[in-house]
Amino acid sequence: MDIRPAHGSDAQSITELWNTYIRDTLWTFTTAEKTVEQMSDLIDNGFGTFVAYKENLIAGFATYSQFRNGPGYANTMEHTIVVGEAHTGQNIGRLLLDVLEEDARTKGFHSMIGGISSANPRGEAFHAAVGYAHVGTVKEAGFKEGQWLDLILMQKIL
Repeated sequence: MDIRPAHGSDAQSITELWNTYIRDTLWTFTTAEKTVEQMSDLIDNGFGTFVAYKENLIAGFATYSQFRNGPGYANTMEHTIVVGEAHTGQNIGRLLLDVLEEDARTKGFHSMIGGISSANPRGEAFHAAVGYAHVGTVKEAGFKEGQWLDLILMQKIL
């Protein structure tokens, strides 16, 4: 599996991967599916977006942006990692996160946040295994499919 910066031509594949999780899981609180145009903008104007691929098949992607608006948050980033279900358990998430963190470090950012749904214990365990500390839980922060979900915040100082 190789990792590279995302290109505009990857927008369709990234959109399909992300929308699968939006539609089929409680791992993201949003119900609004992403568009190819949104993904193109993210690739072109984001802080960093990377894809994991093998033989021209995108198996996963990762991106990051500022944690919250405002100049006081300018050095704290939040990431999103999505790996296709057929490719889980192959260290792809870890490879993508390593690249994101290195990219963020190179750009002078101070810390990275993972916001994890309480419906995704695998995501919480993953972050703990790669050095993220639990820094808070926002109770019932999200509502999806008729249920309230907690938002678990994990952080790593870069």
